Amino acid sequence: MPHEVRGVIARAKGAKVSIETVVVPDPGPGEALVKVQSCGVCHTDLHYREGGINDDFPFLLGHEAAGVVEEVGEGVTDVAPGDFVILNWRAVCGQCRACLRGRPWYCFNTHNAAQKMTLRDGTELSPALGIGAFAEKTLVHAGQCTKVDPAASPAAAGLLGCGVMAGIGAAINTGGVTRGDSVAVIGCGGVGDGAIAGAALAGAAKIIAVDVDDRKLEWARGFGATHTVNSRETDAVTAIRDLTGGNGADVVVEAIGRPETYEQAFYARDLAGTVVLVGVPTPDMKIELPVAEVLLVRRLPALT
Repeated sequence: MPHEVRGVIARAKGAKVSIETVVVPDPGPGEALVKVQSCGVCHTDLHYREGGINDDFPFLLGHEAAGVVEEVGEGVTDVAPGDFVILNWRAVCGQCRACLRGRPWYCFNTHNAAQKMTLRDGTELSPALGIGAFAEKTLVHAGQCTKVDPAASPAAAGLLGCGVMAGIGAAINTGGVTRGDSVAVIGCGGVGDGAIAGAALAGAAKIIAVDVDDRKLEWARGFGATHTVNSRETDAVTAIRDLTGGNGADVVVEAIGRPETYEQAFYARDLAGTVVLVGVPTPDMKIELPVAEVLLVRRLPALT
């Protein structure tokens, strides 16, 4: 029997969200029904409401969640009813060209639940990042469930499914941070702090946190930042170069999703440095970079 639960719905671009009845199907093959215990508020949910991801309204918001598996569908063996899980938005296929190369974080065929959750009138909902966890229960692909220690706090564990995973993955998997590297992270929210933690785990020698909020910069030190830069007071590019012997950082992670900060990241990299964009831009944003600077990798003056 379908389950009727309450969920947070964004019906139209910029409109106030509403709490409405959501009809959640019983899990089909490869699916799992999860009773949500906690769900973090991520800026990406605001992007959905503002139409910054796509226009597939109405959205069932929420994705940074932890909960307990209530039911599973046919063929599911990795999780079972009663398991405490975090929900992640990339259930990798294991068979695409990225997965077969041992790089599942680039999976080109990720899975979500095949069935749709709906409103009472049958209107199909688009779950944020394929999860939709601002609800009492949600339906996901079983591969989106990762078992964790049931002693963990759901509020803390849920963060692993988005901010922590995205930030650590940006530093270690995409950025390829290794021991002795210099790393700069622009934007010290949840994802940025995850990237700082990932750089620290990878053994980076110098980790430079950049933000406009001194509170966030202090928190960044707790995650492993060795240096902090308040970019309201100091030019970020100049500061990063000064802290890296004039060269720029080996890896720069942009965790905001703005053209201005991506430009800062580009100009703050070393000559053979890597820039990772993990902040979520809106579709209308554009950036213009001089191709000669990419090809010739000349050292540029700091941005003003």
